[in-house]
Amino acid sequence: MKKEALIELVKKAKDKDQKAQTHLINLFWVDVFSFVMKKVQDENDADEITVHVFSKVLSKLDMYDPNFQFKTWILTIAQNTVIDFWRKKSRENTDASDSLDEVKNHFAKSPEELLISEEENDEILKIVASMDANYQDIIRLRFFEEKSIKEIAEELNLSVANTKVRIMRAKKVLAELLKSNELYNE
Repeated sequence: MKKEALIELVKKAKDKDQKAQTHLINLFWVDVFSFVMKKVQDENDADEITVHVFSKVLSKLDMYDPNFQFKTWILTIAQNTVIDFWRKKSRENTDASDSLDEVKNHFAKSPEELLISEEENDEILKIVASMDANYQDIIRLRFFEEKSIKEIAEELNLSVANTKVRIMRAKKVLAELLKSNELYNE
C-alpha cells in the first residue's frame, strides 16, 4: 500500500471509521502475529497479545507520527506489549512459588469474602447481559467457555480476522462498562 493511501486509512481509523480500523488490522495482522509468535512461541498467547496490540494501536492512533513507518510504529507497540506479557508472567511465577501457607490462606476465604466474590461475579454477569448480543456471545465463548479464536470463528461463522476484531471490541466495551460500574469505583 502506498504511503499516502496508508496515511488516509490511518486518518479514517483515527476518526473511528470501523471499516478503516478493520482494514488496518487486517493489513498488519500477519506481521504483528508473526513477530509476537517468534517472541512467545505459543499460538494462544500470540493471539491474545496480538489482539491487545491492535487494541492499543487503535486507541493511540493520534500519537502516530506520519514521518515514520507505520509498520515500525506498530511493531514497537508489539515489542512493548510482549515485554509487558513476560513481566506479568514472571510476576505470576514468583507469586506461584510463594509459600504453601499463603496459598492455603488465599483459598480459605471467609463466608463474607465468598459472598462478596459471588456478588461481584453476579454483577459482572449482569453487565455482560446488558451488552449487545454479539458482544455477549463473544465474551461467553472466549472467557466463560474458554474457546480458541478459531473455534469461535467456526461457531459464529465468521472469519478469524473478524472474530479477533470482535473480541477486541467486546473486551473494550466490557472494560468501559466495568469502569463505569459502582462496584469498581471504590
